[in-house]
Amino acid sequence: MSQAAALDLRPFLPLTPSDVAVLHIRCGSDIYEGLQAAGIPGSFLEVSDPLCQGPLSSNHAPGALRRHRADVIASTYKDVGDAASVLQKLEGEAEGLEKLDRYAKIVLWFEHDLYDQAVLLRLLDELGGRPALHDRLFLITIDGFAGVDRFLGLGQLAPDQLAQLWGRETAITQAQFDDAAALWAAYSSGDPLALQDSLDTVSGALPFARQALLRHLQELPWLGSGLGLTEQLTLTAIADGADTPGRVFARLMRDLDPQPYLGDAMFWPLLAGLARAPAPAVTAFSEWRDPIELTKLGRDLLDGKCDWLDHARLDRWIGGLHLVGQNPPYLWDPEQGRAVTGPA
Repeated sequence: MSQAAALDLRPFLPLTPSDVAVLHIRCGSDIYEGLQAAGIPGSFLEVSDPLCQGPLSSNHAPGALRRHRADVIASTYKDVGDAASVLQKLEGEAEGLEKLDRYAKIVLWFEHDLYDQAVLLRLLDELGGRPALHDRLFLITIDGFAGVDRFLGLGQLAPDQLAQLWGRETAITQAQFDDAAALWAAYSSGDPLALQDSLDTVSGALPFARQALLRHLQELPWLGSGLGLTEQLTLTAIADGADTPGRVFARLMRDLDPQPYLGDAMFWPLLAGLARAPAPAVTAFSEWRDPIELTKLGRDLLDGKCDWLDHARLDRWIGGLHLVGQNPPYLWDPEQGRAVTGPA
């Protein structure tokens, strides 16, 4: 998972000069300086629209969808700027992708988590329709690195470790384009059951897509508790002693989440939802260092004594699915390990 520290409107950033026009695409700026320090040749393009949350409908024209996404991101994420600045960044990414034909080699750097895999699916779906680029496209994708005990992402790696990955990129195959197209269509539809069906039928050519998308489905409200997995783990972190929003997020990343994918800006509205419900599960806060505790309801939720859907008014995005109100159309059944339809 990758978060840029600040918005940068330049589509392409320079790396080490090269006789061959090489472009490195990454869903964040976290490895840019590392690639520079490692002497890896080419240029760099950040494509980091957080597709794990927010509207994705193909019913919108691309420009209208970017405007809609910018509005949602600016209104729900913390410290990302206003809608106009977010839109400028999204427009810059789209502009960069339109200019890929100037490069002789294009390398996509993506790890295993949902944030990365969602962006990768969208890119491969788009690039699958540009056959003139196919023999120039390569992929570096990993879910671990020797010597890194809890691998969260490429941004953890030092320049010499990134240099070890350079040269191991593999050509993107037609099977990968095909799987990406099927999975992206289902994912962006906002229909978890369609996504589940696609996971059961694709070839598996993208090695980390299945686990990432199952982690996505686990963000649906769970049968019995009404909480998504991140919400459950958030309450657990607070019960275990994490006493500020910042420490809660750190505990999720460091220990609790089996496959963390949210950046801090994306985690903020989820935590805020637990505090702003008519009957909150956690105490109110406004900054990362504010004190935070479980309410009685939060403790009861952890003890399995009640259902969050009886107390909350949902207003959150799971991929392109917008959950609103108290009767979500889909739930996660932990016993079956599958998404199911909600009660009528």
